[in-house]
Parts: sequence; structure tokens; C-alpha cells
Amino acid sequence: MRPIEPTLCFAPELLLVARGPGDGIRAALFDVDGVLTDGRIHIDENGERLKSFSTLDGHGLKLLARGGIVPIVVSGRDSPALRRRLADLGIDQALYAVSDKLAAVTALLARLEVGWDALAVMGDDWPDLPLLARAGFACAPPGAHVEVRALVDHVTTAAAGYGAARECCDLLLVAAGRYGELLRSDLTTLDRAQ
Repeated sequence: MRPIEPTLCFAPELLLVARGPGDGIRAALFDVDGVLTDGRIHIDENGERLKSFSTLDGHGLKLLARGGIVPIVVSGRDSPALRRRLADLGIDQALYAVSDKLAAVTALLARLEVGWDALAVMGDDWPDLPLLARAGFACAPPGAHVEVRALVDHVTTAAAGYGAARECCDLLLVAAGRYGELLRSDLTTLDRAQ
């Protein structure tokens, strides 16, 4: 059997930033449209019924939880498809149809007893800017708005909806020193049975 050892690596300077100040990153927040999806919204006469998600991103969110970093999802929209995907992944920290992300996330962080410096945020557009500006680590996909890309600590190489969130998850886990242990541990699917 071939040994399973980590090959993923990031620049040391990036890892220092991704570790976060103090005791490190304790939670990671992800926007949905334009981060966990490719940003397209499919709407028919019955409303939004379909979203496409990457299994890489979903597995990354589950790995974060196993690595001791609480995954949080915040969306300006709500849909049965989003709720189903997050339920399948066991993500219980989620805010839907949020118009004021800063107020909603501030309240959530207070409940979780997590400070802004211990939060990583991945967003793609102006409504995410207040969160990204306060986060201990800020990340965006390459298709994010120019103002977002200018503010964040890291722009992923993977596109939104095609592994960008997984890249962020992997980076956080490597920075926290938990990636290798997770890679060598239980190598089964982390999705819940359908």
C-alpha cells in the first residue's frame, strides 16, 4: 500500500495569516451565491428551485468541523435546495435570507462566543465587505468583485462553486496544523446518507 502523506502546500507567509491571531481561527463563514455556488441563480415560475454545489466544497466544510473549526453559512437568499444541502452536510450554523449580514453575524458570533479575530470569512461581493474587513482571515474566489479581491488576504485559484471553498478550508486546516491528521484518518465520505 502506498503511504498517504500530505502534498498540499501553501506559502509560509499565507499560512501565518490564515492561522489568525491569538489562539487561531475557531470558525469559518462562507457566503453561498458566488462562493459555494458559481453565482448563477436559476429561477422559474415557481421561484428558485435549483442550486449546484461542489462535492469538494461540501467535504471541505465537513473536514473543518472535524478539525475543530465551526463552519458557518450565511446567505442573502433562502431556498429549499440550500437548506437540503446544508442539512445533508450537518451544517447547523446557518443564516438564511439575511439582508444585514454584519448585524446577523455579530449576533451569531456572540452566541458562539467567537471573536472577529477568530473568524475566517469567504465572500465575493459588497454585502460581504463588512464581514471580510473585520475577520481574522479573509478569502475570496477569483471571480469576486474587484473591491472584495483588493481587501482579502487570499484569492483562491479554484473558482466559486468548483472548489474555491475547499481551497479555503484546506488552507485553514493546514495553517491550524490539522490537515495531515485528517488526511490520514477515516477516509470515508462525510456526507450524510440520503
